[in-house]
Amino acid sequence: MNPSLRQMRALVALAKTGSFTLAAEILHVTQSALSGQIKELEQLLGVKVVERTTRKAQLSELGRELYPLFDKMLQDLDGAMADIANRKALKKGMVRVAAPQMMSCTLLPEVIAAYRLAYPDVQVKLVDCPVENVSARVFSGEVDFGIGPEREPTAEIDAQVLFEMPFVLVFPPGHALEQRERVSWADVNDFPFIALQGQFTERLLHDMHVSFRELSLSPYNEVTFMTTALAMVSAKLGITVCLPYAEPMVKLYGLRMRLLQDPELTRRFFVYTKNARALSPAAESFVAFLHEFVDTHEWNVTVTRNA
Repeated sequence: MNPSLRQMRALVALAKTGSFTLAAEILHVTQSALSGQIKELEQLLGVKVVERTTRKAQLSELGRELYPLFDKMLQDLDGAMADIANRKALKKGMVRVAAPQMMSCTLLPEVIAAYRLAYPDVQVKLVDCPVENVSARVFSGEVDFGIGPEREPTAEIDAQVLFEMPFVLVFPPGHALEQRERVSWADVNDFPFIALQGQFTERLLHDMHVSFRELSLSPYNEVTFMTTALAMVSAKLGITVCLPYAEPMVKLYGLRMRLLQDPELTRRFFVYTKNARALSPAAESFVAFLHEFVDTHEWNVTVTRNA
């Protein structure tokens, strides 16, 4: 049988004060209760740990050997418990999140800045990476969770919907499409279309085929990053499509956004977590904050619908 925490605290308090009276006051117990805990410890060990006199209590030789050991164990335990309490109260902690490049330079900095105002003691580390690497960062444990578009489900990764947004067309000011009452996907093929490489365009073409079988896209150019596509649009080399959360970057390039219709295609983004790993209190609070931020944010997209 091992000494209890109460017995160890009793010995440490007695060693620091040299008095049953003072030790009992520190521990908020009666002297008789404190004396009982010391006796229980001595019975457990089979030896004396305190030499009692009429003036004060002194530790025995064994008591003096146990005191620094008990004291360190209690300090380590109290420190760990205080750390857990601080993390639970969001007075400490770190959140690590992986996200694609465009989201990392538009939506997430706004969310992180707002979260820091509410929880200044929690550090948020943003890992920007190619969209194809988000799930891998989550699976490896490098990040607490990731944010990205819909992908094929896996047994190891859990996906929770964050938002669903419609595609918008991006073009320079003064473009011929700006004057049209509504903009359709059929209009896109009338101008050089700059697409993204990989699954972004593949899924887009698939969705178009499902919704509108005779409609397709013929990219004029395919690039790796959305910022490259926006720069090319700004140089009037063509038009592109994105999601409304990219609005800050679209504005930075001085471009316009319009909702694409006929059909109105959408893309869902998810919060990805590892099934076998529970989120820390800080990470849970950031995910909840992210959901609330997205739900209450207004995306300034010019939308024209039929009455």
